[in-house]
Amino acid sequence: MNSTIELAKELISRASVTPLDEGCQDLIARRLEKIGFNIEHMPFEEVKNLWATYGKEGPLFIFLGHTDVVPTGPIEDWKHDPFLPLEENGFLIGRGAADMKGSVAAFVTAIEDFISQNKEFNGRIGLMLTSDEEGPSVNGVKRVIKKLQSRQESIDWCLVGEPTANNQVGDVIKIGRRGSLGASIKIQGIQGHVAYPQKALNPIHESLGAINEISKLAWKDETGEFQDSVLQISNLNSGTGASNVIPGDLNFDLNVRFSPSTTEKEIKESVEKILSNHSLNYSVSWSLSGNPFLTKERTLIDAVKQSISEVTDIETETSTDGGTSDGRFIAPIGAEVVELGPVNESIHKVNECIRSEDLITLSEIYNQILVRLLTKD
Repeated sequence: MNSTIELAKELISRASVTPLDEGCQDLIARRLEKIGFNIEHMPFEEVKNLWATYGKEGPLFIFLGHTDVVPTGPIEDWKHDPFLPLEENGFLIGRGAADMKGSVAAFVTAIEDFISQNKEFNGRIGLMLTSDEEGPSVNGVKRVIKKLQSRQESIDWCLVGEPTANNQVGDVIKIGRRGSLGASIKIQGIQGHVAYPQKALNPIHESLGAINEISKLAWKDETGEFQDSVLQISNLNSGTGASNVIPGDLNFDLNVRFSPSTTEKEIKESVEKILSNHSLNYSVSWSLSGNPFLTKERTLIDAVKQSISEVTDIETETSTDGGTSDGRFIAPIGAEVVELGPVNESIHKVNECIRSEDLITLSEIYNQILVRLLTKD
């Protein structure tokens, strides 16, 4: 059996539903320690984090990934136990196969192959893993980076193994991601009887105009690499359940996925200005999941694209779409960040899967990236 597929199966067999790790990082740490890596475990509360490094000096390239997976959903909807990896018709099936235990396995085998073939090279290699990517992302990479910064450790290049491909490995890479800003808003009214509206204040009636205006907010992207930033209302509720009662409040949630052309401050001011202009009695709680980032430097991007071309002979498209990733915690410290992983068709779905041969291809591409960055003059 191919070593990447074998390791992917071992990882999938561990039911590491976020924030659990279930020994995945220990398994990887033991393999890397055997080839000379310095191993540092960084647990924060219930979250496991691994920081493994090889080399003493020179620019630092790291692989970034996560060992946690999302819940399986109804087990009976799966073809088989989602934590008993199955190879069928050329696919490896199991929870985490694509997101992202397959990539993590390819990280490890690419590193092992590279070091066995290159006893000396120009730089350092790192691997950062967390069990908090699919969860709130509070005690994972965010805290690891904070600790590394306190030690004045810097990262030059970061390759994130998120599933980026549309049809085949390497057809799409991410060179940036939009930020994510959410809000929970409460409009306060006065509860009363529907027959006596003059004695109440209906928050539904009062807020309709403001909500309509807010729903149309958008901010233009000026970078040419992102979609325009648009606001989406994701939840709205009010009422007591009785048809003869004017509710006392209305609550709604919104989210904005925003490009680097837009700031958190600008979004907040736009929303709250509308609420104030409508003279609403409101309260708002904002939550920033991450700021946007865009890799403009070409060193890592070029190395990734050239490696993909060499292994697969396809032309790569760069993209910034999709949700957030842990790359958002790495980019602010000055690192070039690129995301490259398997086909994303099945992620978070029942019967999540990855083509077995894609795992082998991924490992070869990752290996070539190391060659281009660390062995070329």
